[in-house]
Amino acid sequence: MKNVLEEPAAIALDERSAAPGTERTLAILELLGRHRTGLSLTEIARDLDLPVNSVFRIAGVLHARGYLQRREDDKRFVLTNKLFDLARPQVREKSLVVCALEALRELREVTGETVQLLTAVNHRMTVLEQCVSTQPIKVSSTVGLRVPMYSCAPGKAVLAYLPPAELSAFFEQVSLKQFTPNTLATRAALEDDLARIRRRGHATDIAEGLEGIHCAAAAVLDEHRYPVAAVTVMAPAFRVKKERFAELGRACLAAAETIRRRLLA
Repeated sequence: MKNVLEEPAAIALDERSAAPGTERTLAILELLGRHRTGLSLTEIARDLDLPVNSVFRIAGVLHARGYLQRREDDKRFVLTNKLFDLARPQVREKSLVVCALEALRELREVTGETVQLLTAVNHRMTVLEQCVSTQPIKVSSTVGLRVPMYSCAPGKAVLAYLPPAELSAFFEQVSLKQFTPNTLATRAALEDDLARIRRRGHATDIAEGLEGIHCAAAAVLDEHRYPVAAVTVMAPAFRVKKERFAELGRACLAAAETIRRRLLA
């Protein structure tokens, strides 16, 4: 008869023996995430102090599974978007990006400015999709870019609708820094702004993250009124004055509500 008391020890031993390979795989992915232009096998091995043969085997598996791409010209490994695709948020098994695309395009047409869909990941906002302005002078970023929640309109829109316990955890875990003279870098100032966002329904960013960029945003809420994402309009400050924030905020709210209806339909 099998002794069931011996099974946990066997399982623990198996987990310990697998851990080095897992640690090395994650270390390679994280390293390449910091070097988006790519690294060679020898550079990866040198930076992580790993045997080249070990890096070769792991990189080969990641390449075969679609997580890495190896450039033909210089043979450097670069990350693909597969990890990002796996992490794309869904509501009721519906893709947030797919449900938002039409509303984003309409918002871009209405405002004439760049619009984005973002979601919160580890206390930062990640750009999921973007429709770039057709203006000669425009503001844009890249899909996958991550920015601090508290210094951008979409991040503040999400923070405003977080449950109290999650909002408290955010303040306990995140150090607020001053990026521009307008950054709300104290808890009191940020909480006051979040209260205003709840009252009017939309958030603003008056050059709080970057000088010369103004934004308006609204949260996309699920059936429990939890903020699963945010829609934002971003533009050069010279073209979006403070008096236009109300108009852009209402447009973001309308787009967020359209996305919400499509997610919950």
